Amino acid sequence: MSVDLVKALDRDGIVRLPELLSREQLTSMQEAFAARLVRLRWSHHDGYERTELYRHMIQDVLTVDQGFVDLALHPVVIETLRGYLGDGFRLTEAKGWKSLATSRDFHGWHGDAWYDQERLDEIQREVKLAFYLTDVTSGEFQYVRGSHRRQHPRNVTEEWVGTMDASGIEKLTGPAGSAFLFDTTGAHRQAMPILEDRQAVFYAYHDPTVPLQAEDVAFHRYHPLLLNAAFLGDLSAEHQRILGFGDKANYLHAFQHAERFPWLERATRAALGLRLHLDDLWSRVRARLGLR
Repeated sequence: MSVDLVKALDRDGIVRLPELLSREQLTSMQEAFAARLVRLRWSHHDGYERTELYRHMIQDVLTVDQGFVDLALHPVVIETLRGYLGDGFRLTEAKGWKSLATSRDFHGWHGDAWYDQERLDEIQREVKLAFYLTDVTSGEFQYVRGSHRRQHPRNVTEEWVGTMDASGIEKLTGPAGSAFLFDTTGAHRQAMPILEDRQAVFYAYHDPTVPLQAEDVAFHRYHPLLLNAAFLGDLSAEHQRILGFGDKANYLHAFQHAERFPWLERATRAALGLRLHLDDLWSRVRARLGLR
């Protein structure tokens, strides 16, 4: 099976995968993912991050549920990746998104830029694994078949896509549990409109020794994976390699993200400090009055 999947991926840049996980695994993943979407990540609360208007992002999904680790290391996935990327690939990123219902085209046609194109003339290979956690009937992932490895990844225009055969645009609707692999140099997008909220995870696999573009270094995007020890009980040596055990290639010591909204962070911190002071004052008043 993996040979056929590799051939399809090499030819089209994208390939749908057979059912990878059981219904029980999918349900557990959906429940754990939904728990992270309850609130914004803040103080001691786990939750989602929000850096754009129409998507809620969950970082490091390998810490969320066993199924996300099982998905990343599924034999069908690994054998297909090995056939397409060679033996040096790693899982370098594992994120999830909730895309909110909207008619705005906020995530148009593009290829995923990640490596330093000023230093590297050769087009580098990266493959992403996409997995739907909800049924997707609108706002689906779309891909221009055969557009991969033609140029360094970048944003492309609707006019450029219009020059392609319309029958070559793969529209990946499907039920929860649908999975596919795609070469990220190919033109792809999230279609519009999104009529219902969509939840999905995307894993990036590439050679971690390839120099990263400057903005990803500054953001520490491809940091070593965060893992949950409870989910790592039966890893093989090959699995540990794929997950990057002991690999410090993209580790940045004492890294701190630049603040986008420093005034908002200061206001939130001040409000939390005030609330804690009031709680402390009230507890002392109650103690003085002999109240429990």
